[in-house]
Amino acid sequence: MNYRTLCAAAALAFAAMPAAHAHEGDGGKVTYASDHAPIGVMADHRHKKGEWMVSYRYMYMDMSGNRIGTDEVDPDTIVTTIPNRFAGAPMMPPTLRVVPLDMPMKMYMAGAMYGLTDRITLMGMVNYHTKEMDHRTYQGGLGTNVLGNFTTEVSGWGDTSVGAIIGLDDGSRPHAQVNASLMLSIPTGSITETDRVLTPMNMRPEMRLPYPMQLGSGTYDLKPALTARSRAGQWSYGAQVSAIIRLDENDEGYALGDVFEATGWVAYEPRPWVSLSGRLKATTKGAVEGIDPNIMAPVQTADPDNHGGETVEALFGVNLAASEGALRGHRVALEFGVPMYRDLNGPQLETDYTLTLGWQKAV
Repeated sequence: MNYRTLCAAAALAFAAMPAAHAHEGDGGKVTYASDHAPIGVMADHRHKKGEWMVSYRYMYMDMSGNRIGTDEVDPDTIVTTIPNRFAGAPMMPPTLRVVPLDMPMKMYMAGAMYGLTDRITLMGMVNYHTKEMDHRTYQGGLGTNVLGNFTTEVSGWGDTSVGAIIGLDDGSRPHAQVNASLMLSIPTGSITETDRVLTPMNMRPEMRLPYPMQLGSGTYDLKPALTARSRAGQWSYGAQVSAIIRLDENDEGYALGDVFEATGWVAYEPRPWVSLSGRLKATTKGAVEGIDPNIMAPVQTADPDNHGGETVEALFGVNLAASEGALRGHRVALEFGVPMYRDLNGPQLETDYTLTLGWQKAV
């Protein structure tokens, strides 16, 4: 499955989207729950000149179990069959001897948007991460005798994003927009996090943690996106193609893989203040390019090749929006996602589900 082709097809489909139909008599002035995309879609809409919006998102991802390509793989198989990239270095066994078991990740994101003009909206976002990874260590250099389990933990600020959303439509269709956005990710997150580990020789050194446990990318990254959304009566729909493009190598000698994503959604509004959405998201992510010489361990996450892959996720959400009273301008939304397809550059932990809860307030 070629997801870059899918992204291109989604972009071409924007031109075929039918004209929007605002609810009869609203003049485009009523706030509808589906005027924003599902909460897991970023940079989807713009604001009128002088309008502000602040937002907060809580995102949770649960990863458990390992996969090579499309096949699940158990820890005993990993430690007896998967070569150790660092074999031959002192204290390094020929195969992997430490296996990640699960990894819960939490992200807290705060953002702000400002309508510079009716067509240009400025935006910025900061985020804070907490990550844990549970591991199983096998004894010595061979066999399946378990020495013990251990957990590594990190928390702190991630990278910061700033940029703009530019309207490509003329603004004549209420409740419909076509927008291009360009964000710059600034490397404010740490890439030198450490913690204590349990080695196959039953030692407890403090080591630099592998790539998934770092808080940032360490690189300046471009984040372009193209989004279109519209509505017909109580139904609304939209699509977005987006990317994360690493502009350079970081100070530790590597760059995370580029990311390309295509997503489309449809939502139904039984009432103007509530919408129920369904969304599909296809993602392709490259492996880590280069290597941090301080990340060296007989564990799959230390190998730059064991990162990235292709996934398809189904997501289901609800958006709530208030048009009147003290809650006017407030939005609350929830989206829950489960994987449909995973082809991972493994061995690699696989995602079981994602959850995003968000609040937005326009002023």
